[in-house]
Amino acid sequence: MPPPTILFPAGSPQAKETFQDYRRRGGYRALALALGRGKPASIIEEIQAAGLAGRGGARFPASRKMALCAQAEGEQKYVVVNGGEDEPGSFKDRTLLECVPHAVLEGVLLAAYAVGASKAFFYTNETYAEARRRIDQALAEATAAGLLGEGILGTRFSLAVESRPAPTPYVAGEDTAALESLEGKPPLPRQKPPYPVTAGLFGKPTLVHNVETLANLPPIILNGAAWFRSFGTAESPGTMLYSINVEWQRPGVYELPYGAREGELIEELAGGLKDGARLRAILPGGPSSAFLLPDPDRRLSPESLQAAGSNIGCGVMRGYAEGTCMVEAALEIARFFEKECCGQCPACRMETSMLANTLDKARQGQVARQALEQIPRVLEFNKGKGFCSLIGMPGPPLVSALRLFPEDFESHLKTGQCPFK
Repeated sequence: MPPPTILFPAGSPQAKETFQDYRRRGGYRALALALGRGKPASIIEEIQAAGLAGRGGARFPASRKMALCAQAEGEQKYVVVNGGEDEPGSFKDRTLLECVPHAVLEGVLLAAYAVGASKAFFYTNETYAEARRRIDQALAEATAAGLLGEGILGTRFSLAVESRPAPTPYVAGEDTAALESLEGKPPLPRQKPPYPVTAGLFGKPTLVHNVETLANLPPIILNGAAWFRSFGTAESPGTMLYSINVEWQRPGVYELPYGAREGELIEELAGGLKDGARLRAILPGGPSSAFLLPDPDRRLSPESLQAAGSNIGCGVMRGYAEGTCMVEAALEIARFFEKECCGQCPACRMETSMLANTLDKARQGQVARQALEQIPRVLEFNKGKGFCSLIGMPGPPLVSALRLFPEDFESHLKTGQCPFK
């Protein structure tokens, strides 16, 4: 029996849903219900009762962001759909936009009505040509049906929506960097405070939400908070979309309730690693999460993975086979963050460079163990010293690799040679 799902009725995307398909399964009924009530605050109250957390990785309560934006002073407010999705291995937002764009658009309409916004922007990875085409198609269809534009469904609620490309640097997906890009500036994170909910796009209150977060709004408003809480765990209600990449037998996007078994995702759905390879380690939340030893009975929830020493991030589940050198794996991640550091913050610039260089020298046997032992102290010293969270991202995979696979590092330090080559 397939697991219960919210965003994809079959548990994973099967086809690109048309406007008519979406209407037949209840699409835009949540919007009609909310507009009929005439109480924007009731949307925020329902989202709060449902316990929806952001699905972009930070897990900030969705209702809290909405409430702060709704309470902010100013007649002009904006909603931004953050579909930058530059996390290596993540493609769940692209999949949502390609397969169910109207579900995301209805979420945008509900969010805009709730916070009092009259303008919204889809900020979508510039390489996602099909997703951007589908967004444009959805905007045209919704406008023709009276679901977008002036006087939506005969009410006084109006919303204009534009689609804009998001540049591909990693930091361009950070909320304030997205706002800078939409303003025509280089996509660099801003110093905070102020936060976007009070001073965002063009200095106006702005709600920035991830694609998956917004796609959850219509089913919550249509079915109620109690229904949403019937999925997942008490601490983490709802479901999560997981990006399963090409190292697995069956790559794709899979939806599971929070609290599902690790084995259900990586064995039953993903089919294990390709060619029957044995699994040595997982990275459950993308490159900013900590490595874990595989455990098919571990529960995939934020609280469970935190207790295990990692995090769920944006749902990128990577697998590493037996015979993988974890020094090389950690170095690849360190080099990624060194490359993607925007250079604005001296501490981040120096830290990412130091980590990559130290790991590279360790790989070649050119540093002493003491250099690796200093890394946690450097990470602790630099904590919170950047404009964005990138400064804290390289640490978890590196520190966990050192802790879980000391033999790999010892071999490199002693011989300068990889034990797996």
